[in-house]
Amino acid sequence: MKTPILETQRLILRPISLDDAPAIQKHFNNWEIIQNLSMQVPWPYPDDGAETFIRDSVLPRIAEKGNMIWVLVSKFGSDEAIGIIDFGQNETKHGDRGFWIAEEFQGQGLMSEAVVCVNDFLFFELGLEKFRVTNAKNNEASRKVKQKTGAQFIGMQKLKHHNGEEESEIWEVTRENWARIRDKT
Repeated sequence: MKTPILETQRLILRPISLDDAPAIQKHFNNWEIIQNLSMQVPWPYPDDGAETFIRDSVLPRIAEKGNMIWVLVSKFGSDEAIGIIDFGQNETKHGDRGFWIAEEFQGQGLMSEAVVCVNDFLFFELGLEKFRVTNAKNNEASRKVKQKTGAQFIGMQKLKHHNGEEESEIWEVTRENWARIRDKT
């Protein structure tokens, strides 16, 4: 499936492209972002990290597996990517979703706003039943977004993060719960 353009009150969520590499490099090459991510993300982040990531990982996942990967763009600023939401099908056939937003845009409710929009699309347009999301145990900001957007805590898993932590919280978001939250039952 092709990644659709989605809009919120303050954001445009559009498909990622190689043209987004400079903005992603600028915002993502930041310890405050990377510290809570798995060791799959290189640190120190290489000078060509974003371009390599998009070219060698993102675009093939979109082409081969049908992942949908949006960049977040403010409606009130430049056309520059300030974050990403990634959704892909996994072995459970229910999917998983991840996200990050540039440090200077954190704490404004933008990620929660974007996640609500993506959840609406996944559940009400695609008809998905459920998906999972994870975060480092000490990543309070990510946990708060999950709690605000209908995720239910279901357990822990071991996953090494750059901050040295080896525990991740596992959350599940279901269409039934999301419809209740959005009053669309």
